Amino acid sequence: MIRNIIFDFGCVLVDLDKQRCVEAFRKIGAESISAYVDECRQEDLFHDLETGKTGIGEFCDEVRRKAPACTADNDTICDAWNSLLGGIPKRRIEKLVSLKERYRLFVLSNTNPIHWKKAADEYFPMDGMNVDDYFEKVFLSYRMHLIKPDTEIFIRTLAEAGIKAEETLFIDDSAANCRAAAALGISTMHVTCGDKWLDKI
Repeated sequence: MIRNIIFDFGCVLVDLDKQRCVEAFRKIGAESISAYVDECRQEDLFHDLETGKTGIGEFCDEVRRKAPACTADNDTICDAWNSLLGGIPKRRIEKLVSLKERYRLFVLSNTNPIHWKKAADEYFPMDGMNVDDYFEKVFLSYRMHLIKPDTEIFIRTLAEAGIKAEETLFIDDSAANCRAAAALGISTMHVTCGDKWLDKI
């Protein structure tokens, strides 16, 4: 019996818009940075931010170093990176509220502090609720210094959440991540866009 649901963040809870993000970096003189932008797999300076190897200040310094034409301040660079996020539709938030009545909910995401702060401050707050009201705990790559599909991130998530693999459903937009979870006995649901899980649970 499924008692726990672990959600990915990007493409499962929040919509993503790569082209808008690419344009945002171009507008601040960081066109060379836009080549690194990807919805699912981060590389180079974005990877270092996602794994917690570097912080926000170091990330912004690296943007300016790699794109000398960019003289934007840290807030403007963070805004450009946040333009990847397209928001969380209200219907998904409402679904989380209804699922919380029957299941223990968690987040396990390869993400970074810039994106998570944006979501926690602006997307999850609704009808007097905030991110901590939907999920018992969130597991984020930049805090754990691990990224999916590394098996260790799933093992740590199960242990720290105090949940059993066989009682857990994991929803993610990456087939590789789902395979890694399934290898540990976790049930999985591979979806390619955020609305696809709404009616399947």
